Amino acid sequence: MSWHGRLELAYRRDAERTLVLDRHDGPLRVLKSLYPESPRVCHSVLVHPPGGIVGGDVLAIDGTLAEGAHALITTPGATRFYRSLGEPALQDVHVRVASDARLEWLPLETIAYSGCIGANQMRFALAPGAEMIGWDILALGLPASGQAFERGRFLQHIELPGRWLERGAIDAADQRLLD
Repeated sequence: MSWHGRLELAYRRDAERTLVLDRHDGPLRVLKSLYPESPRVCHSVLVHPPGGIVGGDVLAIDGTLAEGAHALITTPGATRFYRSLGEPALQDVHVRVASDARLEWLPLETIAYSGCIGANQMRFALAPGAEMIGWDILALGLPASGQAFERGRFLQHIELPGRWLERGAIDAADQRLLD
């Protein structure tokens, strides 16, 4: 059984507060939106209750930040790509940030387990005057637990159109890469 989840996030500024409207379909949602810094900065914690992504799963996150909005988007745990029986697993993130808006994309790490066939695609479109800080940390296997990334493939794609493009294709069969 494959999971198909879609989450739409729309942030807007209302006087002194950033508000978020979220809509979800499937097992991908906002656990909580918090304001620990100030009402101007909306912290959204995203969860995928099944706990990981396997072959055939597709998770899509589509976000917009309107002018003046400030959002910090994070997760309470790692994004885990588990073993696949042949079909790829996909997480697709697309966020548009308007002028004078600020995005902080700070999820916990992504773990690609041995045997996964996965892709993590992120695209952040920033209007002139928009600001962003972000990361996506990729861990291959669990080497400290003796579970190396011995089989599988993983594609990591991070794009800020016209500014930044990072694309890494990792195949466990390529021993030059993993030695």
